[in-house]
Amino acid sequence: MNNVIRLITGLPGAVIVTSLIFLVLAAVISNQGNVELSEDRSVQINVTRQLQDTSQQSTEDFQRPVLDEPPPPPPTVNDPSFRPEMSVQMGALPDFKNVDMDIGTGFNPDRDAQPLVRIPPQYPQRCMSRADSSEAVLVEFDVTPEGTVVNPRVIEATNSCFNSAAMRAVERWRYNPKIVDNVAEPRVGVRTTIEFQLEG
Repeated sequence: MNNVIRLITGLPGAVIVTSLIFLVLAAVISNQGNVELSEDRSVQINVTRQLQDTSQQSTEDFQRPVLDEPPPPPPTVNDPSFRPEMSVQMGALPDFKNVDMDIGTGFNPDRDAQPLVRIPPQYPQRCMSRADSSEAVLVEFDVTPEGTVVNPRVIEATNSCFNSAAMRAVERWRYNPKIVDNVAEPRVGVRTTIEFQLEG
């Protein structure tokens, strides 16, 4: 409703104002219709820069720069292979005649049991709810001359829930047996700590 009232009251006012502006412009144009513009009304703008001729400057003040002395020539090399000259002086050799030494063969075949295969244990599902993120089990076992693990036993554990998983992992391990005088012997009391890490 308000828009209709505005349209009815504003439309005649707009027509009156437009008509007045039209009449004023028509009167201004009719009064200046007889004015003739001169034909030459162009503006000339010169944007070129004037350069001064420097060819007439005197060359009397010009001085050549003084050059440094050239470097000395490299030393001449008489040896075409370019090997450095070396002078070696030999000292007196020690006398080993009166020294009693047992050098030996340098090879000692004796060794302790060494691990070959260590399969990591599986984290038991039943221990997830009552375990920390990191648990450890200290296991002791014996190694036979064939390299198999026997008699595994738990010495200490942070959580007893992991004992059986640690024992199952140790039983699958394989070792190089202990060697004494080129003979494989059983190794008793091997201790190792098995760690269980909860991923995630």
